[in-house]
Amino acid sequence: MLKKIESVEQFEELLTKEDTFYLLKHSLTCPISHAAYQEYEKFSKEHQELPTYYLAVQDSKPLSNEIAENFQIKHESPQAILFTKGQPSWNASHWKITNKSLTAAVGEI
Repeated sequence: MLKKIESVEQFEELLTKEDTFYLLKHSLTCPISHAAYQEYEKFSKEHQELPTYYLAVQDSKPLSNEIAENFQIKHESPQAILFTKGQPSWNASHWKITNKSLTAAVGEI
């Protein structure tokens, strides 16, 4: 089940409480982002054992920027990031965000 986060504080709590989780940076106005969100949602339903979160870039710009700066991952939208033990272990953007690619990344950890 997808859960929306909106603040730096919420994200920092995830880093300490979740061993492994996905985060999707999602644009509310971009059709490519909408397609990626649908793939992410499908992945989430099929892999309920793995926590999945998202942020809407338009609503959470400070958080989106904080993630890009702290982890030195160039901001893109849409962008999926797999976090493992508090660090990004995989990321993809745009059309590379598919149920298949998300599943494969989890299989590599």
